[in-house]
Amino acid sequence: MSPANNRVSSLRVTTYNIHKCRGLDRRVRPRRIAEVLKEIDADVVALQEVVGMDHTSHELNQVRAIAEELGFDFRIGENRRHRGAAYGNAVLSRLPIQADHNHDMTCRMYEPRGCLEVSITVTGRESVPVQIFNVHLGTGFFERRYQAHRLLEVIASDSNSPRIILGDFNEWTRGLATRLLSRHLNSAEPEQRLGRARTYPGVFPLLHLDHVYYNSLLKLQNISVHRSRLALAASDHLPIVAEFVLKD
Repeated sequence: MSPANNRVSSLRVTTYNIHKCRGLDRRVRPRRIAEVLKEIDADVVALQEVVGMDHTSHELNQVRAIAEELGFDFRIGENRRHRGAAYGNAVLSRLPIQADHNHDMTCRMYEPRGCLEVSITVTGRESVPVQIFNVHLGTGFFERRYQAHRLLEVIASDSNSPRIILGDFNEWTRGLATRLLSRHLNSAEPEQRLGRARTYPGVFPLLHLDHVYYNSLLKLQNISVHRSRLALAASDHLPIVAEFVLKD
């Protein structure tokens, strides 16, 4: 059997709430976010709180500026307008992107929210489509209850492919969203020792808001919180990094 046929399909992903690229020094620096992502070297990046995603100005279009620094393709999930431009979630990928769809997760009169679904192709023994679901849930208790059920509806629509659900769930206790997703999916939790699972606020993290879930077609190899000096200053969240292998 050739070496190519022996390759294992592996995938490194990260979820990162970039806080509109505003760091602890209150300066807006997309390039600094890109430098943090270069440290991580993920194949797929899920970003939340991205502004200017369809802005014509390169300086104001954060996702384009970050993607160009990384040399990645990207897709956006607009949830509302912010200063005249698209605001919401984005997925960046060094792997081929086959399709994308932004699912509405808005609950009644709360702030518009969405779940950006992106299909990428991972190549190992064969080419395999992997579904990435990038979500940013609301801050209200009843809002998240609705969104938890809505999210299960969204991810259940394609149950035959490997799926990764990740993002900022705004749930620091074991609430309904955590219980529901843990019942239907595998939960990838960073090391709990010394509070290492905490990702917010970045410089002195107290809360575990950012999570990663995956289905049984994937095997988790490693998960960690990225705590470099640059990451501590770049946003009010720290990135979570997960490495997976696709099962046969």
